[in-house]
Amino acid sequence: MCLGIPGEVIEILTDRPDLAKVDVSGVKRAINIGLLEGESVAPGDWVLIHVGFALSKIDEGEARAAMEFLESIGKAYEDEMAALAASRIEE
Repeated sequence: MCLGIPGEVIEILTDRPDLAKVDVSGVKRAINIGLLEGESVAPGDWVLIHVGFALSKIDEGEARAAMEFLESIGKAYEDEMAALAASRIEE
Protein backbone atom coordinates (compact mmCIF):
# COMPACT_ATOMS: atom_id res chain seq x y z
CA MET A 1 0.00 0.00 0.00
CA CYS A 2 1.32 3.46 -0.85
CA LEU A 3 0.53 6.17 1.65
CA GLY A 4 0.74 9.92 1.50
CA ILE A 5 1.73 11.21 4.93
CA PRO A 6 1.25 14.80 6.10
CA GLY A 7 4.23 16.67 7.46
CA GLU A 8 4.81 20.19 8.75
CA VAL A 9 7.60 22.18 7.11
CA ILE A 10 10.18 23.26 9.69
CA GLU A 11 12.66 24.96 7.37
CA ILE A 12 13.71 25.28 3.75
CA LEU A 13 17.34 24.21 3.42
CA THR A 14 19.32 27.26 2.32
CA ASP A 15 21.98 25.29 0.46
CA ARG A 16 19.32 23.15 -1.31
CA PRO A 17 16.14 25.20 -1.92
CA ASP A 18 14.51 22.11 -3.45
CA LEU A 19 14.67 20.44 -0.01
CA ALA A 20 12.74 21.17 3.17
CA LYS A 21 13.07 19.73 6.64
CA VAL A 22 9.69 18.46 7.79
CA ASP A 23 8.27 17.03 11.00
CA VAL A 24 6.05 13.97 10.63
CA SER A 25 4.71 12.87 14.01
CA GLY A 26 7.99 13.83 15.69
CA VAL A 27 10.25 12.40 12.97
CA LYS A 28 12.30 15.06 11.21
CA ARG A 29 13.73 14.48 7.75
CA ALA A 30 14.54 16.25 4.51
CA ILE A 31 12.05 15.91 1.68
CA ASN A 32 12.10 17.13 -1.89
CA ILE A 33 9.70 20.02 -2.56
CA GLY A 34 10.64 20.36 -6.24
CA LEU A 35 7.24 19.06 -7.38
CA LEU A 36 5.65 22.09 -5.71
CA GLU A 37 7.49 24.49 -8.02
CA GLY A 38 5.49 27.66 -8.44
CA GLU A 39 3.90 27.32 -4.99
CA SER A 40 5.20 29.20 -2.00
CA VAL A 41 6.40 26.77 0.69
CA ALA A 42 7.44 28.14 4.08
CA PRO A 43 7.93 26.95 7.65
CA GLY A 44 4.56 26.19 9.19
CA ASP A 45 3.07 24.91 5.92
CA TRP A 46 1.76 21.35 5.71
CA VAL A 47 2.58 19.07 2.79
CA LEU A 48 1.49 15.60 1.73
CA ILE A 49 4.59 13.38 1.38
CA HIS A 50 5.13 10.15 -0.53
CA VAL A 51 8.52 8.41 -0.90
CA GLY A 52 10.42 11.54 0.06
CA PHE A 53 8.58 13.97 -2.22
CA ALA A 54 6.03 16.61 -1.28
CA LEU A 55 3.09 16.01 -3.61
CA SER A 56 0.90 18.93 -2.55
CA LYS A 57 0.34 21.57 0.08
CA ILE A 58 -2.53 20.90 2.46
CA ASP A 59 -4.00 22.85 5.33
CA GLU A 60 -3.66 21.86 8.97
CA GLY A 61 -7.21 20.49 9.12
CA GLU A 62 -6.54 18.20 6.16
CA ALA A 63 -3.27 17.11 7.79
CA ARG A 64 -5.03 16.28 11.05
CA ALA A 65 -7.78 14.33 9.23
CA ALA A 66 -5.20 12.40 7.18
CA MET A 67 -3.22 11.46 10.30
CA GLU A 68 -6.40 10.28 12.07
CA PHE A 69 -7.24 8.13 9.05
CA LEU A 70 -3.72 6.71 8.81
CA GLU A 71 -3.69 5.86 12.50
CA SER A 72 -7.03 4.10 12.07
CA ILE A 73 -5.75 1.73 9.37
CA GLY A 74 -3.17 0.24 11.69
CA LYS A 75 -0.37 -1.96 10.35
CA ALA A 76 0.21 -0.19 7.03
CA TYR A 77 0.55 3.11 8.89
CA GLU A 78 2.87 1.56 11.48
CA ASP A 79 5.08 0.10 8.72
CA GLU A 80 5.23 3.47 6.93
CA MET A 81 6.13 5.29 10.16
CA ALA A 82 8.83 2.70 10.95
CA ALA A 83 10.36 3.25 7.50
CA LEU A 84 10.20 7.02 8.03
CA ALA A 85 11.85 6.72 11.45
CA ALA A 86 14.64 4.65 9.93
CA SER A 87 15.46 7.58 7.65
CA ARG A 88 15.60 10.08 10.55
CA ILE A 89 18.07 12.95 10.06
CA GLU A 90 18.09 14.15 13.67
CA GLU A 91 16.92 13.09 17.10
